[in-house]
Parts: sequence; structure tokens; C-alpha cells
Amino acid sequence: MTTGQEDLREGETTGGRHPWRRFVALGDSYTEGVGDPHPRSLGGLRGWADRFAEELSAGEPDFAYANLAIRGLLLQQILDRQLAPALALKPDLVAMSGGGNDIIFHRGDPDKLAVKMDRAVETLAASGATVLLFAGPDWGGIPVFSQIRGKMAIYNEHLHKIALRHRVTTVDLWCLPELQDARMWDPDRLHLSPLGHHVVAVAALDALEVPHSLEPLQPRPMPAHGWTQARVEDLAWVRQYLFPWMVRRFLPHGPEELPAAKRPKPGPVVLHDRRERLPSVTPPAADPGTGAGQVA
Repeated sequence: MTTGQEDLREGETTGGRHPWRRFVALGDSYTEGVGDPHPRSLGGLRGWADRFAEELSAGEPDFAYANLAIRGLLLQQILDRQLAPALALKPDLVAMSGGGNDIIFHRGDPDKLAVKMDRAVETLAASGATVLLFAGPDWGGIPVFSQIRGKMAIYNEHLHKIALRHRVTTVDLWCLPELQDARMWDPDRLHLSPLGHHVVAVAALDALEVPHSLEPLQPRPMPAHGWTQARVEDLAWVRQYLFPWMVRRFLPHGPEELPAAKRPKPGPVVLHDRRERLPSVTPPAADPGTGAGQVA
């Protein structure tokens, strides 16, 4: 049993739906919510963390949420810029993710990244907060990114070991079959779509065994098309998304060019319409398409 699950059961015995009152999220664009635009969300982005916080805040008027995640950050930048501010907010629930940008764009060594993550998780867990740690998705179905699949698998194994060592809760995106469908991802194949963010929010709530109103969703099957059309789409994606992203990653830039965190201070959560209509969603259907990607 994880520390988070133990705390949850303690909260249930006192009549609460869950025991947490202050949630802080750390990370990069995955946690910032890139790929899930929403005009009523702070920063214009909703994302899995907002969706997750919305559920935790339901019926809990004293619940507060901060999101320190900023797109494009490497793991060390996340730790340097977000770890101390997060602890200063005194959260009792923390979401920690990072390292994907290191592996994708900078040929990061998963063993060295794991050492940094281990120290960060140790620090967060020592604060007494429940910690959510995220293992990355399977990139095997994406051209170019499939070459780093092995590194991501090694990094994920390290993350599982870190979670066991510090008794924190893991949300394992690699084991979510829904994320193998292309509709779970933004057209840039780097970020989750609104539907993908929804799926991750469900997985995070389920990992903590929190009752929630989010329903599992599965997209309609992709229309079949041939190898030639698929290759044309891949080449268009490289020109439109991958190449510009890589150019921006390798050009030098100063810290002043980074956007600010969208929710730097804990605050109440605005509940969006629970009847939200996500694109291309029906009851469970067979033969989903393929595709995955993440971060930046």
C-alpha cells in the first residue's frame, strides 16, 4: 500500500471524500496542460492537473490548487525553479513529473536523470505530502520517437523503483492502452489532446482511489488508410511540428523568455461543466488506431 492510499483511508474514516486540502503540481508542458486549451482556465490551458484538481475540489470548499509547471523545461530546470517554491506552499498532495524533454531533445541519460528524480522525490516525501509520480507513455508508434523507446522504458523502471523506495504513488502512462490511440494526442504528437488529458486525470484519481465523476472514454476507430498516406502524414508532421520544435530546443535562450507558471499560488478551483463534450468520443469500440507522444 502506498503512503497516499494509507492517508486516503484515514481520511475516509473521518467522513471525508479524501484527506487532501492543498495540491501543487510540478513539471513541464505535460502538467501545464499544453494541448488542452480552455478560455476559462488560467493561462488558457486546462490539462490533466486542472481536471484532477476540479474533481478533488468538488464538495471541498477549503481545497486549493497551484500549478508551477512550465513548458520546455528539462528535469534540472524543474527542480531548480519549482521544488523549493512548491515546498514553501506547504502542500499535502504533490504531482511530480519531468525528464521527457531531456530524453527526447537532449539524449538524456535515464540513469543520471533517475538520480536527480530520486533526490527530488525523497525531498517531497520527507515533507509529509502524498506524492504522485508519473511514468512516461510508450512512444513505439511514433516515427523518430520510437528510437528513444528503450531509454524511456529504462527511465520508467527507475521511476517505479523510486516510488517503491519512498513509498509514493505511481501513475503509469506506459500501461494505459488508451494512450496508444492517436486521438489522445495533439496533432503535434508531442502533447496530450483534451481527451488524453482527461484519460490521465482519470488514471491519477484512480491511483489515489478517490471517488470521482469522470467516465472512461474511448474514441471512435480511425478510418483505415494505406501506407503511402501514412508516410505523407509523417513527413508533414516532421516539417510542421518536429523540426520547428527541435530548432527552438537547441537555440540558446535566457530565462526571461520562459512563460510564467499559470497558477503560482494555491487558490480555489473553478469547476467546468461536467457535461463537457470531448471530440470523437463514443462508448467503447474495438480496433482503436495507434499513435502516441508526449512532453515538451
